[in-house]
Amino acid sequence: MRRISGLAPLLLSLSALAPAGCLYKFSGGGLPSNIKTVAVLPFENLTPEPVLTQEVTSAVREAVQSRLGLRQAGEQAADAVVQGSVQQYNPDLPVTFTGTPTPGQQSRVDVTRRMVQISVNVRILNQREGKVLWERSGLLVQGEYEPGRETEAAGRKRALEKLVNDIVDGAQSQW
Repeated sequence: MRRISGLAPLLLSLSALAPAGCLYKFSGGGLPSNIKTVAVLPFENLTPEPVLTQEVTSAVREAVQSRLGLRQAGEQAADAVVQGSVQQYNPDLPVTFTGTPTPGQQSRVDVTRRMVQISVNVRILNQREGKVLWERSGLLVQGEYEPGRETEAAGRKRALEKLVNDIVDGAQSQW
């Protein structure tokens, strides 16, 4: 004498589907499953700004550890190697400005927003197979700052954040 209401079959169907939905996993994206360790080599610096090597290398090293979940290893023992070079560095590009024309005098122009621009070449190499996992030449990132309120270092920090985002996104998008 069981009585099934109209709602019971619906609930039973949904409860049967719930575990299947939880077991679903996206596949094909990210680094290969055999990549567990990484060596981030110091980026070659082709610019006159000496601190860029250390800043770029540190930012990339931290990102591959925290966001890609890879452990640091020495170059010879690592499953993958990240290598790159800083191609260009422009620390003080004007982005926006205002001008006030003055009759009979020279016009005045004030820069209200500036930008740091960094261009890098970067490669992630699977050392075990000798295969390039991800590569980008001429990766250009920018970080804006306000003259007088923020420094060029603040713009450089924003540009480095964009750089590591692009590298992590690129590594994760591999099929």
